[in-house]
Amino acid sequence: MAVKLQPVQVLYCPVCSMPAEYCEFSPDFEKCKPWLIKNVPDLYPQLVKEAAEKTAEQLDGLTVGGENAGAKGEGSSSEPKKEDEVKRLPGGKVKKKEKPEVVVEKIVRNKRKCVTIIKGLDMFGIKLSEASKKLGKKFASGASVVKGPTEKEQIDVQGDIMYDIVEFITDTWKNVPESAIYFIEDGKKVSASG
Repeated sequence: MAVKLQPVQVLYCPVCSMPAEYCEFSPDFEKCKPWLIKNVPDLYPQLVKEAAEKTAEQLDGLTVGGENAGAKGEGSSSEPKKEDEVKRLPGGKVKKKEKPEVVVEKIVRNKRKCVTIIKGLDMFGIKLSEASKKLGKKFASGASVVKGPTEKEQIDVQGDIMYDIVEFITDTWKNVPESAIYFIEDGKKVSASG
């Protein structure tokens, strides 16, 4: 006799609403972890192991009395700061914290027309809309704020103003040091100060 096939039962996470085996790719993976450990420990054995180690550390901290408990408490309070600095992407890859820098790049289109792209001014607390107006006035050209390929906003200025821009940026915005400005030349990042 032929075996009657049954539909596959898929267990969905109530936090991110994805199948449990895809929770690690969810932006809410940290929130999903307690549910995953409780309901599907066989899918993520590493999470169960980490949870057991944390529980053991917490129990050690509670059982040790006096000065050692205070030292443990101080040590554990510095650990979350390290985790804040290093953000983890799905899959466990480490995302490095971006240092503030301005990147200037020139793109040639139609063999003679240039567009100068300025990225990273917003990292210094500069409003890009105001910056684009100032750049447009200074260089008498069109300047606009657009989303770049990485979904971050950047300023596109018509014309080749690549080497005039450094002096203008450092004079207009005093909190942007010349050492934080870089050019993209032949696909390589070159410091503007050097």
